[in-house]
Amino acid sequence: MNPQLHLLVAALAAVTLTASAADGLPKTLLATRGKLLYSEDFSKPLPPFTGKPVGFASGFNGWRYNTGGIKGGNWQQIDGTFKGLEHPDAHHPATASYGLQFKDAIIQCDVRLDDAPANGRLYRSFFVKATDAKDYVCALMGGQGGFSMVPYDDARINPTTKQRDKNPAIAVKAPMKLGEWHTAVLEIKGDEVVGTLDGKSATFSNPLIGTDKHSIMLGVGTEASFRNLKVWEALPNPEWPKNKESIAAADKPAGK
Repeated sequence: MNPQLHLLVAALAAVTLTASAADGLPKTLLATRGKLLYSEDFSKPLPPFTGKPVGFASGFNGWRYNTGGIKGGNWQQIDGTFKGLEHPDAHHPATASYGLQFKDAIIQCDVRLDDAPANGRLYRSFFVKATDAKDYVCALMGGQGGFSMVPYDDARINPTTKQRDKNPAIAVKAPMKLGEWHTAVLEIKGDEVVGTLDGKSATFSNPLIGTDKHSIMLGVGTEASFRNLKVWEALPNPEWPKNKESIAAADKPAGK
């Protein structure tokens, strides 16, 4: 594991992510919301991307996704939702990417694990990932049992995927019932990231996170839907040192 990687995890009280009276948005921990960089309610057809993609991670602006076939799954816009369907023969999540250049950002969306037959698909899951020019930087991955924050290692390549290898994930128990909406928030500021689902959070730091980002990827195992995707510039949060201490304290066993 990268010796500079530091992990903290906490099941924070739900009150830490309750909506503020001022704006009706979930409270953030690492950063504060600045300029709105992107907002999508999926009510209208998504325009085709522009640019020349460099692999899956960069070189394009706008949405890249499949509407049929096996590779990349199938994505549909239905009544203000963006629904991903993993193809049973793919053995790979359905993925959709939005090309957007940013450094620090707060990414927020609602997600629902759809109550659909598995039809041989092994996992009911979703993820939100950030990429740099060539590969994944960090990810929030969720399923019925909760979610994980996933660090990637710039020094190791997975021999199977030919992509950056993962460092050990940080697992958080936050059960997700099928057919219900949940709010996921991914805060990226400097070399730190905080992921939150339904008021429970995990954080880690890694120099890789501080690189320039080029796209946001959504992913689905079996079937899941997204709505209300928003991306803000991430500004410093004066409460972060206190919030970080709270996360560390919550992670300690009782009596320590």
